[in-house]
This record gives sequence, structure tokens and C-alpha cells, in this order.
Amino acid sequence: MTDLYIAASSRLTCSGHNCGKAAIRDLRSIRALLFSALLCLLAGCATRPEAVLRPISAKAPNASQVNMLVVTTRQAVQDPGQLYSGERGTAISFDSIEISIPPDRSRNIGEIQWPGHSLANPEREFAVLGVRKVASERQVLDWFRGNRNSKRQAVIFVHGFNNTYADAVFRFAQLKHDAGITAAPILFTWPSRGSVFDYLYDKESANYSRRALEDLIIQAARSPDVGEITIVAHSMGTWLAMEALRGVAMRQGGVPAKVNDVILASPDIDVDVFRRQMVEMGPKLPRFTIFTSTSDKALAMSRWLSGGINRVGGTDPTPYADILKRLGITVINTNGLESKDALGHNAFADSPKIIGLLGRQLAGQSLQPKQTALANRIEGFANFAGSATRAAISLPIAVANHKTPNLPGQEASGPKSKITDGQIAY
Repeated sequence: MTDLYIAASSRLTCSGHNCGKAAIRDLRSIRALLFSALLCLLAGCATRPEAVLRPISAKAPNASQVNMLVVTTRQAVQDPGQLYSGERGTAISFDSIEISIPPDRSRNIGEIQWPGHSLANPEREFAVLGVRKVASERQVLDWFRGNRNSKRQAVIFVHGFNNTYADAVFRFAQLKHDAGITAAPILFTWPSRGSVFDYLYDKESANYSRRALEDLIIQAARSPDVGEITIVAHSMGTWLAMEALRGVAMRQGGVPAKVNDVILASPDIDVDVFRRQMVEMGPKLPRFTIFTSTSDKALAMSRWLSGGINRVGGTDPTPYADILKRLGITVINTNGLESKDALGHNAFADSPKIIGLLGRQLAGQSLQPKQTALANRIEGFANFAGSATRAAISLPIAVANHKTPNLPGQEASGPKSKITDGQIAY
């Protein structure tokens, strides 16, 4: 890592009137480089298998299947084992993907059994059984009707930083299976390069994909076939989800009533930005559940990279109890829970306790401490329930202060989109 620092520092040499500006830019580059290097050291920089999405021809006895709709702003590639890269596409693409999950005797809850070769062994590994392009709104509707439950629920999952297309697909399949989610699974995957050295690229890619996620939420909410929508987002994807909900609220005059649950796992969001997002969504909000941990090393590094501003997912919620109560937000502190992630950043998907709690939430069961012993066993469980949808919220000065910019107009800028030939063209 010292070599990385020296290499970056050598770029600071400059001359002329622009030296100061160049130095500031390079200092930011150094900070990003060191951040990525630290992440790499902590995570071990394990390499992922490549081209693992090529469909296999045979199923395994007793294996489970997850059929998900994948919506992406990534660039398509010709390799059937990869499907999409981490680069930015010019349209929104739709595919239905069927994933095989090994029999329970061959795996542990919270784990993804990655294929060791391009063609997976379904007895021991996650495998793709089929991929089909979804080329029209009618096909989207047919997919939903074939995968919905009795409550006509849909769950939209938005992944975080450092995820390839395959990472996002397998993680959501694992989460749906292990949490016992019965809602129709819709994955929104944005152009992450799947590298710890591309934090800033990923951040801009999340911004690039904001309008697309807005359109997906609006179209789902407008469909008479969809009864309820839950949004689950992780890490950097929580910022994208919150921005999309904010944009939807401005375009529609509020968050659609069908969006009844928003679950933010380890949210990598500036606390001041989060306050502003909540204000701009309006007084009628979905039910929010936030998983936090003050021992999350990834969010600690993000805080350092962001100039020392706290991240929502790495903050002790106690000082914000009054605000959270007013907003109807449930906060669950995952400190101390066993996780397979060295950074303490993925407990929402790899901790059996959190997976079980998440499954209860998605099933519509209450998370009140008196009603679930599991919640009581989680250190720092804090429930500040109180539906913000039943009354207008009178926010304290701490939330909407004079430093917050004026509210933008009610209509988001940018072109609308339309499904055509399996893609939504801008």
C-alpha cells in the first residue's frame, strides 16, 4: 500500500496558476486510491469466477429454483456466461433468469456456492437453468403473473458497490431462497464494475441509473396486477433507491401507496443527504427499516473518503430517536452478529438471524420487540414505530435546517422511457 501512496503522491508536482486546483484533485485521487487499497486488504481481494451464467442442461434432485426478473442499465456483452458488463448501457434491458440453488444438505444459510468452472454442478453450486429476453410490457406482465403470490407482492432488490452482474443475480437468488421470500423477485442491477478500485465510477453509475429505477417503480405501482411493492437495497444501492423514491415522489406528488416497505441494509448515505431525501418525499412515507452497525468497516472508510460525514448505516441511532419516531423508521443495530464478511458489511444477507428477520418483514409480520423473540436477541434493537402515513410529519429544525437547499420543482428532468425489443429506450 506504501507503493500505491508514493505513486499517487508523485502526481502532486505541478507548476503555474492551476497548481492548487490540480493538487486538490490529486489529493482526492489519493484518498480514493488509499480507500480502495484498504478495502482490498480487508477483503482479501478474492477473485470471482468469470462467465458463470452459461445455462446448464440438467437440474439436480431436491435443488431449489428462483425465477427472477432482472432489470439493468448495464451494457450487454456477447458472452452468454457473462450477459452484461460493468459498463453503462444506453437502454434498460429486461431478462428473466432461473437460478438453481443446491439442496439444503449441500449448503449453509447465507452462503453462495460459486461455480468452480464455467458450467456449474447443480448438486453443489449455484447454477443458471435458463435466460430469456423479456421484450415487451406484455411479457413483463406474463412473468409477474407467473411468479406472484396471493397478495400480488413484488420485491425490488438494488445491490451495492463492487458487484458484477453475476454477483447481483446470485446474491438476490440466495437472499430470496434463504429468507423464504414469496413475493415476485425483481432485481435492479446498475453498472458496477465489480472492483474495489472503482468506488467513484460506481458512485457515478448509481447516479446514472436513477431515472431508470424511478421508471421501474412507477410502472410497477401503476400496474393493476401489482398489489404491494417492497424495496430492499444494500450499501451504495440504498442511495440509488432513496434518490429514485425521491424522484418518484416529485413526479407523482408523493411515493405511491403500493410502495409499503423500504428496507435499507448498511446504507452508504450521507446523513445530511438522507434527511433531505426524506423531506423531499413528502409527508406520506412507506415503512422504513434500516440495518446499521457502528462496526461496519466499509462504511467507516466511506465516511473517511467523504470528508468525515457520517454514513446512515454506520451511525449510532440513539441521538436521532425523536426524528426516527416522527418518520416511523425501525432501526436494527447488527453490532456483534456473526458474519462471514470481514468488513461487517453484508450481515443482511449472510447472517442467519438477520435473514430470518428480513423474511418476517417481507412476509408482512410485525417487528415489534414484544412480538418477536428474534428481534430481542439482536443487540441494540431499537424500534421507533409510528406510521408516518397516518398523519403529516412536522419535522424538527434538525432535519430541515437553513443549510438545506431549496426544494426542486415537482417534475424530474430528463427523457421518459419506453419498453421496446427487450429494452427501455431513453
